[in-house]
Amino acid sequence: MASAVKDSRPGYGQLLRTPGAWTFLVPGFLARQPFAMLTIGIVLLVQSTTGSYGTAGAVSAATGVSMALFAPQGGKLADRFGQRAVLVPGVLVHVAGVSALIALALAHAPLWALLAVAVPTGASTPQVGPMVRARWAAKLGGTPLMPTAAAFESVTDEFTFVVGPVLATALCTGVHPAAGLVAEAALTLAGGLLFASQRRTQPPVHREGASDQARVSALSIPGVRVLIVAFLGIGSVFGGMQVSLTALTEHIGQPGINGVLYGIFAGGNMLAGIACGTVAWKVGPRRRLLVAYGLLALATTPLWAVTAVPLLGAVGLVVGLCIAPALITGYTLVESLVPASARTEAFTWLTGAVALGQAAAATSAGQLADRFGPSSGFLVPLVGTALALVVLLSLRAHLVPRSSTVVTGSAGAAGDAAGEPERELSRA
Repeated sequence: MASAVKDSRPGYGQLLRTPGAWTFLVPGFLARQPFAMLTIGIVLLVQSTTGSYGTAGAVSAATGVSMALFAPQGGKLADRFGQRAVLVPGVLVHVAGVSALIALALAHAPLWALLAVAVPTGASTPQVGPMVRARWAAKLGGTPLMPTAAAFESVTDEFTFVVGPVLATALCTGVHPAAGLVAEAALTLAGGLLFASQRRTQPPVHREGASDQARVSALSIPGVRVLIVAFLGIGSVFGGMQVSLTALTEHIGQPGINGVLYGIFAGGNMLAGIACGTVAWKVGPRRRLLVAYGLLALATTPLWAVTAVPLLGAVGLVVGLCIAPALITGYTLVESLVPASARTEAFTWLTGAVALGQAAAATSAGQLADRFGPSSGFLVPLVGTALALVVLLSLRAHLVPRSSTVVTGSAGAAGDAAGEPERELSRA
């Protein structure tokens, strides 16, 4: 038995040999690039046309809040009617919204008009990442490869956050303030439609009325609600870093290094994600989440006091290294907490929580930067992660899945894959 487990140890090579994986991975990678460009593109364009980080943060926040509220509904519809049925119209609406936002910003439209357009723009943002994760879960659910798939997706996400902000910043500062959003819209259209065309790897459709399980809402599961709070805190790191780095580099007269600093931060996240996917974990995901989140909150502590660019890059790298383990573990827990009929919805709740936390952080950091200086915005990630950590510690019992969702098999594998308490692991 031990030999068999050792021979089948999960890894990226084995994951990428999954039949049909490449048919959705390549278009999925292209289609998710715009997700990392949208917020920073809005911030740079609106700040350029209004001169206010607070206004730029408010418009970005409206987009993020709308995305967070509407994305789970899109995920629920994708579970019921299929991903293509939701993705195609969403892509078209999003491209129209971004185009209108660009036109209004360049025309120096009032804030209320920008906010009005930001709402449908955020609401229609294609949730390609959750859709890819749902396809992995449909293929690999209950196998040792699921944590590896979660790590791979985190690495892919973070690679987009290395490439996306750098690309958007370079376009906005080197070509035209609107060039970042123009590229975002073009990539959304091409990548989204290409991904939607991959119909063979779509998860099975779960229409209401087929069974009691089909009527389960992901939000009704306590563990999902706890994870949403955790992901809100992670979103506060992304939003706070984006706006604060933009404000600080502008303040010191080096706006061009903004994308580089954010890329270092996201690069740390990506490197940690790669490492997580190669580890055969012997500790349950609940404990891993608590430890990783505690380290993340600790890593954000010195951000507000750092002003030297090299030191800020180093601290940002450490913060990035601490994000990936928390994200990966949270997504891994979904497979054991949520029935298959609601997984796309669950993944979109978590992605939406990141977007909502990012939006709230962008607004708060922008206001702090306008009033108290650029470094004050770095307090937002610290406060956001600290509050989320308190909730995680208080409600950690909800992260243990019900016995009905535990994967059968060897005791050690089941305890780890399904998130059983550590006493179950030691007993195995």
